[in-house]
Amino acid sequence: MPLDLIFFAIVAVFLGWRLYTVLGRRTGNERSFDPFAKSNRDNAGANGGRGNEAANDTGRGDPARGDAGRGQDRMPEDGQRPAGNVVQLPRDQRRIEAAIAALPEDVRRGLEAIGKADPNFNPVEFISGAKVAFDMILTAFAKGDALALRPLLNDEVYRNFNNAILERQKLNHKLSTTLVGIISNDIVSAELAGEGSRQEARIAVKFNSQQINVTTDSAGEGVDGSASDVATIVDVWTFARQVKARDPNWQLIATDSPQH
Repeated sequence: MPLDLIFFAIVAVFLGWRLYTVLGRRTGNERSFDPFAKSNRDNAGANGGRGNEAANDTGRGDPARGDAGRGQDRMPEDGQRPAGNVVQLPRDQRRIEAAIAALPEDVRRGLEAIGKADPNFNPVEFISGAKVAFDMILTAFAKGDALALRPLLNDEVYRNFNNAILERQKLNHKLSTTLVGIISNDIVSAELAGEGSRQEARIAVKFNSQQINVTTDSAGEGVDGSASDVATIVDVWTFARQVKARDPNWQLIATDSPQH
């Protein structure tokens, strides 16, 4: 066999192997990225502690409740890339396991019920995935990337986020968001709702983050916020998934911003 044919055969085999390692045994129905999937986190690298700038935001309102445009400090990021670059170190896993063990009894019962209905569910991996999803969703919202938001949100939350994006585009505002850090992200409630094939797992996570937000208008003039102000933001996000569904993804189905 000519040497050039042997070379191209080797290249084809290598590319085929690389494609398989990226795609795995997918059915074709999965969405492009699942922040809760274990494989995404195992193959990712760390990128903590970076700042980030996000454009085109009207500010403080909670888009999932449709109240955008009341300020600027509503777009935290956790300092990690949207692609899910999280390294699950043994000490981090032990810390999360200890936090889960210390949860109120009703929350632990809810997690146990979800685990019985879905043997693949792991609360430690869920917490790590929720942190990635938090970053992905907020980053996409800040950029006005409705396409990236669509698979991560249910219909109602997506509609409210998208309306907020359209509103800030009308105002031609830009938000610069710098993450100082995520202080904590903890499960605050868990339940298995419904029956049979329609059973739905619902888990609420409380995110406590610090960030600097500055909103400017089309001329670059300050509208709200200051580069020297560090805001502490508390968000409670509820994620849900049909436990018998082939789609492994969780979706954000509700958000809240408690005052305390």
